[in-house]
Amino acid sequence: MSDQTNGCVAKIATIAAMPNVHELLANNLRKYRQEQGLTQEQLAAKSGVASEYISRLEAGKRNPTVAIVEKLAKALQVSVDRLLMEMENL
Repeated sequence: MSDQTNGCVAKIATIAAMPNVHELLANNLRKYRQEQGLTQEQLAAKSGVASEYISRLEAGKRNPTVAIVEKLAKALQVSVDRLLMEMENL
């Protein structure tokens, strides 16, 4: 294999090993909600996002719009990037 091919293979392996955005959002949303002592229902009331939807987000089963992520971030008093980034990168 050429050096260029080896480099591409390494990049693909790195990307494949990264958690997907759904997992990151699910984990971070749950983490920040629990850190603040909020139930899903309380976060729903603060954010205007249905508690059932929040439950599915935390399970990684929904694809939220940017507007939903912004509402949740605002309610949790964190930036949008904190909900979407790996914890060790924050």
